[in-house]
Amino acid sequence: MSPTKHTIVALVEDRPGVLNRMASLFRRRGFNIDSIAVGRSETPGFSRMTIVVDGANTMVEQVRKQLDKVIDVVKVSDITGQDIICRELALIKVKSTPANRSEIMQIVDIFRAKIVDVASDSLTVEVTGDEEKVNSLYNLLRAFGIKEITRTGRIAMTRGGLATATELQSSKELKTKE
Repeated sequence: MSPTKHTIVALVEDRPGVLNRMASLFRRRGFNIDSIAVGRSETPGFSRMTIVVDGANTMVEQVRKQLDKVIDVVKVSDITGQDIICRELALIKVKSTPANRSEIMQIVDIFRAKIVDVASDSLTVEVTGDEEKVNSLYNLLRAFGIKEITRTGRIAMTRGGLATATELQSSKELKTKE
């Protein structure tokens, strides 16, 4: 079976070492993590992680089940085949001169991106969107010269209703983990 890009979302308790334990499970199975993003959730004391990996469905499902056994993990889901909202943020520092600055600004405007910093020799662009949008803008700006780029990686959630962190924690407390 050929590898597929999977989006895994986990709700975890804010405790030291949780990220390391989760990443180690992927490492031990030979997965390369394409991106990982972690941030506070809607409930204090919990964080939401989005992990993107390439792998066969069966292998990713095995890792997902193992992640679900980690004591600090409240819930973990592979949302790849679901109706999801995905976004990525990138900051791109582009070489610019007074002669080409307006052309760069027009391209940025077409992509509904923002210029967040202006220097004598560069413009820094902030773009938010799906991976394809970020890649497309990056590829157009390459003609001017890229000085630096940083990307968040994918963040994602399912569309519609989803249980809150507090509800998920309550349901996990019903499970007995040792």
